[in-house]
Amino acid sequence: MISSRFSFRGSGPELQPGSHHSSGHLGHGLGPLLLLQLLFITLFVGVLVAFLYRVPKNPSDQKQEKIYQELNQLRSGVDRLCRPCPWDWTSFQGNCYFFSKSTRNWTDSLIACQEMGAQLVIIENLEEQKFLKFNLPKKHRAWIGISDLEKEDNWQWVNGSALSHSFSTYWNEGEPNNQEDEDCAEFKKRGWNDEKCAFKNFWICKKPAVAFCSRE
Repeated sequence: MISSRFSFRGSGPELQPGSHHSSGHLGHGLGPLLLLQLLFITLFVGVLVAFLYRVPKNPSDQKQEKIYQELNQLRSGVDRLCRPCPWDWTSFQGNCYFFSKSTRNWTDSLIACQEMGAQLVIIENLEEQKFLKFNLPKKHRAWIGISDLEKEDNWQWVNGSALSHSFSTYWNEGEPNNQEDEDCAEFKKRGWNDEKCAFKNFWICKKPAVAFCSRE
C-alpha cells in the first residue's frame, strides 16, 4: 500500500468525459493571437541571433559598439519573455504536460511530478485522452495518476476523486484484469491498462499553465 502522504487530496468537481471531439495538437487551446505572438517571437530570436553573430564581439568603432550594446539589451529582453509552460513541457487547454524521458515505478513517478510542482496526470475528458495518445511516443507506456491501491477494484485518482463509470471506455479491451496483483494504471497503446506498481514506466505530469518566464 502507498502512504497517503504521496496522494493529492482535493475537493475539485467530479471529472466528467467531454461531449465532443477535438484534434488535440501541440499548443491547442492557446488561441490564434498567442500562437501568432509565439511565432513572431521565434522569428525575432532567429534574426537576433544572426545579428549577434555578425556584429564583432569587440567592435572597433562607436557605431558598431552602440549596435552591439542595443542588441545585447534586446537579447536580455527576449530571455525574459513569458510563456504558458516551461520549455520542456507541452501546453494543452490551459494545462502543461511533461512526458518523461526516463522510467520509474508508479510511486517514484508520482513523487517526481510532485517535485516539479505537478501531479501524475489526471485525465478529465476525451479531448485530453486523445491529446495524450497523440503526444506519447510510439511504443512508450506511461503511468497516469490512478490506482486501486487503497481497495481492490476501487480506482481513485491521485487527488482522491473516484473514477467515474463513464470513463470505463478508456480501458483497453479486457482491462483492468488485476493479473498478478496489478494496482496501478498506465497509458498503453490506445487506452489504459492495469500494471504492477513496481514496474518501471515512463510517466506523465500535469499542472496548470501559468506565466513562466526565463531568467537564464
